[in-house]
Amino acid sequence: MADAKPPLTILLAAPRGFCAGVDRAIQIVELALERYGAPVYVRHEIVHNRYVVDSLKQKGAVFVEELDEIPETGQPVIFSAHGVPKSVPADARARNLFHLDATCPLVTKVHREAEVHHRRGFHVLLIGHAGHPEVIGTMGQLPDGAVTLIETIADVAALTPPSGQPLAYTTQTTLSLDDTHGIVEALQARFPDIRAPHKEDICYATTNRQMAVKRIAPEVDGLVVVGAPNSSNSQRLREVAERAGCPIAVLIQRATELDWTRFAGLRRVGITAGASAPDLLVDEVIAAFAERYAITVETVRTADESITFNLPRGLRDTADAPSETGRRPLPPAAE
Repeated sequence: MADAKPPLTILLAAPRGFCAGVDRAIQIVELALERYGAPVYVRHEIVHNRYVVDSLKQKGAVFVEELDEIPETGQPVIFSAHGVPKSVPADARARNLFHLDATCPLVTKVHREAEVHHRRGFHVLLIGHAGHPEVIGTMGQLPDGAVTLIETIADVAALTPPSGQPLAYTTQTTLSLDDTHGIVEALQARFPDIRAPHKEDICYATTNRQMAVKRIAPEVDGLVVVGAPNSSNSQRLREVAERAGCPIAVLIQRATELDWTRFAGLRRVGITAGASAPDLLVDEVIAAFAERYAITVETVRTADESITFNLPRGLRDTADAPSETGRRPLPPAAE
């Protein structure tokens, strides 16, 4: 038939979307609203996803960038999943603000590593992206000058470390595996005695999602990453797809952002989502393709994830989900 839809195969990456740390952070806000009522204040976006943030706003969460935006209140103040410098909880205590920490436990692990290195006399090199909240939080665990940020291999070559002080490195949890490997190799070549993390700092969710994209990207004509432009792990997924040879790799927040001129005539498309993007946004993208194509969806699974993280003690008895990190559907958010 002349009006028949052209066929399209969608390769759906698995794992994709929410990780345990994101699940936990969102639940902390939701359970705090249940227990203490609105408003609940959140410093910075709880996770980097506008849909999630808008959905929580509708429930009564108030997002601020700094604590001085919060009035004198007995309501909870929540720190985002990306972590905060030590000065932030100190300021909260000085103002007698009741605060809950939604920092991802894998980010907290990096914080503790940096502190241990510092106590043992090491100068810490942090591989990461300047200005990212996680980097700001990690550098803020130590005194000024105790951490040097490394963004590129060129930074390694230009580095002048403190004289006579041993070096250790740690990394942001959401980096490109390949980029980080290259920087680490450069560090080890220049400083053979540099101390490495006891265990890989790039988190399991970042690793798994990048590996799934590497598997799919060479097999498709284009790949869609659902995520926010300020989400480091989402941006890395797009970059991984490009490097793996995918002709078209785009990062979008919602299906309405799809540029159909770029996807015209394609026969195979991959779809994945960053660790802070809910799966319903992936469903929205699939539905948009289904309006234009006769789709066949094939899931490509490269890993199984079963990691869960405990909620803060004060909220555990409020949780009514079967599991502390079980998925809770978010309500529709305003466009």
